[in-house]
Amino acid sequence: MKKYYTLITLFLIGLIVSGINPHDYFTWFLEVFPAMIGLVVLIVTFKKFQFTDLTYSLILVHCYVLFIGGHYTYAEVPLFDWIREAFHQSRNNYDKVGHFTQGFVPALIVRELFIRKQVVKPGGWLSFLTVCTCLSISVFYEFLEWFVAEASGQSAEAFLGTQGYVWDTQSDMLYAFIGAICAVVLLGKIQDKQINQLSHT
Repeated sequence: MKKYYTLITLFLIGLIVSGINPHDYFTWFLEVFPAMIGLVVLIVTFKKFQFTDLTYSLILVHCYVLFIGGHYTYAEVPLFDWIREAFHQSRNNYDKVGHFTQGFVPALIVRELFIRKQVVKPGGWLSFLTVCTCLSISVFYEFLEWFVAEASGQSAEAFLGTQGYVWDTQSDMLYAFIGAICAVVLLGKIQDKQINQLSHT
């Protein structure tokens, strides 16, 4: 249990620090809200279903990506301003890190659920449906951003973070798609080992 308390403590530290003098509190709340909901869901379902250490650790990493984006806004993260200038890029691309992570981490969550709940047998269909589910999540998130923008007007501009890029929505989904594929290919076998270890404890 100690490792889980450590993860929760690190989550709370990141959340609190991100909320100290953010760019604006409306954008901060919009960006970190999914992480807060996720924490509640994981705590409520913990007794019935515990993920592997790999999945929990990467969920925390994803939360920190959200915390940083919420604090600075995705268009104004200082490190990526430096990268933009150093490599002569046209925009701050931290949002692409966010959307890559939006595919990468949910892929491991979905994959583990599919395997352990015996929704899909291991094999090609498991990988295909995992990636398709993550792409659907990304599409839904773009719909949600659209709704927030329509409901909030210009105050949601920092939340969207398009930075004038006409293909921002499509590229966001592409990065999530690539992230999901990378997670399945790079970490699938490691996750399988941890799932097998859980089944024998």
